[in-house]
Amino acid sequence: MIGSSNIFLIGPMGSGKTAVGRALARLLDYPFLDSDHEIEAHTGADIPLIFEREGEAGFRRREHEMIAELTAREHIVLATGGGAVLDPENRRLLAARGWVVYLETSVAQQAERAGRTRHRPLLHDADPYERLEQLMQVREPLYREIADFVISTTRRRVSAVAASILAAFRGKPLPQEPV
Repeated sequence: MIGSSNIFLIGPMGSGKTAVGRALARLLDYPFLDSDHEIEAHTGADIPLIFEREGEAGFRRREHEMIAELTAREHIVLATGGGAVLDPENRRLLAARGWVVYLETSVAQQAERAGRTRHRPLLHDADPYERLEQLMQVREPLYREIADFVISTTRRRVSAVAASILAAFRGKPLPQEPV
C-alpha cells in the first residue's frame, strides 16, 4: 500500500514542520522533502515571486501538483506548506498515502517564528498575529480532520518533538505516558 511508511507533517507556518521533519528523517534514515522547497526547485522561482506573478490560486495549483507527486513516493518525511490542507484533494492524498502528523502550535509562537522572515507572502501587508489568527480559524479544523497524530511544538525542542513522533509512529508508548 502506498504510504504505509510515509510521514507527512502538516500545520501552520512557524509550527516547525521543516526543522522537525529534518530531525525525524535523520532518525528514520528517510529522505526529507519540503513541498515548498520542491516547488521552488522545480519552477526556479521562490514562493513570494510565484504569489506575485500567479496569485495564491496559481501557487495552490502548483502546490497540488507537487503534493500529488511527492505523496506517491515511499519511505519519506514530507513537510507541507501551511495551506496545503485547503485543497480537498490534497487532504485526500495526504490521508490516503501516509501517516499524517499535525504540528500544533500557538498563534503567538507562530508569530514569533514566522515573523522573522520575509518569505511568507500571506503575512505581507498585514498584522502578523491578526493574520495568523484568521488563517488558523479556517485551517485548524482541516489539520485535525486528516491528522493521525497531533503534537504541540509550542516551546518544545525539535529533538523532543521528533522523538515523540517517532515513538508514536512505531507504536511505542510516549515518554510522558505511563508504561
